[in-house]
Amino acid sequence: MPLRLTPLTDPEPKPSSRRLAWLASDDDGVPVGSAFLRLFTKEGQEHLAELEGAVHPEERRQGVGGRLLDAAVAAARGEGRRSLIAQAQEGSPGDRFLAARGFRRVLTLTYARLPLADAGFDRIAGIVEQPHSGYELTSWDGTVPAHLAGTFADSRRAMDDMPMEDTDYGTVAWDVDRVVAAAATIAERGELLHTVAAVDSTDGSIVGFSELVVPGDGRGDGQHYGTGVLPEHRGHGLGLWMKAESIKCARERHPELAGLLTDTADSNTRMIAINDSLGYRPTHQAVEYQLDL
Repeated sequence: MPLRLTPLTDPEPKPSSRRLAWLASDDDGVPVGSAFLRLFTKEGQEHLAELEGAVHPEERRQGVGGRLLDAAVAAARGEGRRSLIAQAQEGSPGDRFLAARGFRRVLTLTYARLPLADAGFDRIAGIVEQPHSGYELTSWDGTVPAHLAGTFADSRRAMDDMPMEDTDYGTVAWDVDRVVAAAATIAERGELLHTVAAVDSTDGSIVGFSELVVPGDGRGDGQHYGTGVLPEHRGHGLGLWMKAESIKCARERHPELAGLLTDTADSNTRMIAINDSLGYRPTHQAVEYQLDL
């Protein structure tokens, strides 16, 4: 089919990335598909680009997706990127398209949901109340308090060894500015960020965290953004403790919230076990694909 690609640029680059975009339209100017290419800009990820694309169901198998992909790949190469990643729900048209276009499967993610109406809150409260010798919990809304900012940024290395299987994701370098910017981005979207952190009682340093983002109106589903514990403090049940506290707080503060969502790499067996023990139920799987440029 005759096709016109219109290149676009995201007018507001993010602190850690910028985006390019293409709009595909037919002879009459009717949009039939789009592609977004995120170019990561922070140290440790300058080699990486991420693709998100969509084609109208009635326009598939007519070359739209291929043209959009060709444009994105050329742009990623032109920017000196080494790897291009993209995600699709398993068994979907996107899954089949990426596999047919030379992408390789590098990671499988299981998505799960905790329906709050059915959650066992007495059991969850019991987990929260269990003492953890040498540790205590703290929490905050939005941006981390200034007196905790440095140690919180340092604790982000807890995610450095998160199982990513064969994904060429790089290492995300966190500092106070990036922590503050990430919280500001969530606030700008009108969403609410709540963080629970585990603190080493001996020196007051943060050794683990669990982040939850809730819609601004407190309804619908919240989304877990990350739960991690520094390697030297693992084996004490801190991940389960923090996530249980996060659930408890969400229920108490947002009584109209319907559920909580999480996604975990299938190889991250410890976090899957935590989710299972808290009552999360798998909903679907997604596949992370990678094209080596």
